[in-house]
Amino acid sequence: MSDYIFETEDLTYKYNSRQEKPSLDNVSIRVKRGVRTAILGANGAGKSTLFYHFNGIFKPGSGTVKYNGSPLDYDRDALTELRKNISVVVQNPDEQIFSATVEEDIAFGPMNCGMERPDVERAIQDSLFKVNMEEYRYRPTIQLSYGQRKRIAFAGALAIRPDVLILDEPTAGLDPQMSQDVIELVDEMVEAGTTVIISTHDVDLAYAWAEEIHVLRHGKLVFSGAPEDFFADLEQVFLTGLTVPHTYSVNFMTQSIKGEPLAPYPRTNSQILCKMRNDGATVGHIRLIPVREGSDMAEEEGAVGIYGSGARRLFASKERVADYHFNAIECCLMEAINGRPSTLYCDEHMMPFVKGRIASLDGFGSHVEVVE
Repeated sequence: MSDYIFETEDLTYKYNSRQEKPSLDNVSIRVKRGVRTAILGANGAGKSTLFYHFNGIFKPGSGTVKYNGSPLDYDRDALTELRKNISVVVQNPDEQIFSATVEEDIAFGPMNCGMERPDVERAIQDSLFKVNMEEYRYRPTIQLSYGQRKRIAFAGALAIRPDVLILDEPTAGLDPQMSQDVIELVDEMVEAGTTVIISTHDVDLAYAWAEEIHVLRHGKLVFSGAPEDFFADLEQVFLTGLTVPHTYSVNFMTQSIKGEPLAPYPRTNSQILCKMRNDGATVGHIRLIPVREGSDMAEEEGAVGIYGSGARRLFASKERVADYHFNAIECCLMEAINGRPSTLYCDEHMMPFVKGRIASLDGFGSHVEVVE
């Protein structure tokens, strides 16, 4: 199996023959399997056009698109099979939602993929729970707000349990809490084996989340690699219509004042605070409680956070409200940096990811102890 989930070679595309400049101009890009990937660029850079090539909606004017190492087959049956594995959530939910009710809209994908009715029912319930829209199951889609329709579009993509999830501006138009929920769901899917690709104008989100970024400008690929390498080139950032992430700027200014190296590059608030302390101390501890089917509440210390749909389901069943319901990993890390204990309930399969986030602080000069 190829290391790359998607590859394009000299991909060029125009929407019509009268178009003077192509929307994609000789784009050669490789998206690694299982790697958190962000596509950046200003409006009109070609991000959405690229996504529509990944699932075969658009066919290249020239060049090739590969999925799992093989060129796309544009035969109708082959494209139907391809789209069972790839979910695309577009920026405008009105382009994606077409059924009369929420239930019908979410059921369409699983049924089209050949799921049995009991599996379709489970997919509907699970995806609605994950986007916090269970009470809207029988609501007419026309009665939903923009943010609610965006959640339903996301739920529909989750329902087919795809190998690849492509999100076009996933947090645009969402309230801050739902934006945090989306990123948590994305992390959950990545840890479960789904390759997730997002496009976003939110450079802070991309910088904190993505392991690799690809940057488009006027239809051309201008950068592929680690986020900090791109944002170090201020001229290129300016030319692509983007700005420098807040965390990168703070690190740049503080290290410049101290005359110390920029690396290692912090991407989160907890990392940058540890780098500013840089005393090598063990600052606090986090009690981690893995959540699996049948789990119950356990011994807790300090403020309590939840991370993952299983943890959320456990707290909902107990009618408990966590201290940190959103962005819980970072909140618990901030507690530890301040010398206070905390407890994080976390889905069992997410434990390696959470432990990695905690251990990352060692590289920035502080140690947070994990208690299990």
